[in-house]
Amino acid sequence: MVGLLTLTPGLDTALILRTAGLGHRRRAWGVVLGIQCGTLIWGVLTSLGVTALLTASHLAYEILRWAGAAYLVWMGGRLLWASWRSAADGDAKADGVDVGRGLRAAADDTVFGGWRQGSATNLLNPKMGAFYVAVLPQFIPAGAPHLPTGLLLTGVHILLAVLWSCALIAFARVLRGRLQRPSVRRCLDRVTGAAIAVFGLRLALGD
Repeated sequence: MVGLLTLTPGLDTALILRTAGLGHRRRAWGVVLGIQCGTLIWGVLTSLGVTALLTASHLAYEILRWAGAAYLVWMGGRLLWASWRSAADGDAKADGVDVGRGLRAAADDTVFGGWRQGSATNLLNPKMGAFYVAVLPQFIPAGAPHLPTGLLLTGVHILLAVLWSCALIAFARVLRGRLQRPSVRRCLDRVTGAAIAVFGLRLALGD
């Protein structure tokens, strides 16, 4: 079940592909680390029964849902704005003539920056917690200790997700030369930004 969840294209896939495709290798691994840290936290909270309170409390769920939706719309809008601003600046600077932009891109390629983005995206998604509440307890055998068994099952999810992330990053690196072209980069930013914003709107307008 978590294998199918991992392979289904979604927000995590878009973030990893976009970050790795732009040549931000360290940040891409930071995104992967942040996403899996979020998954681990959801697994621990579910094993302890804490996330059941989230799904039981309509107010808590709504607060987290709107916070997550606002963050995703902001992040998607930021990518869209950056792509339009880059187009206005012209392709000459995007090709590397603008040294300042290159320095900013290098400064953005940090593990911590990626971790912060990945963990925030994961932890502000209440549907992740709802998924774990609905699925994880069903696979814990009767009489088994909840926390160790829940951590083991969460570890399986994390392992599969990391393996899939490795494949995504390797695929992005193969296409990195093409993806770093200014016009392609702007297109990638627009597609990713639009996808992230749509995820945010769906989260806000969903049940």
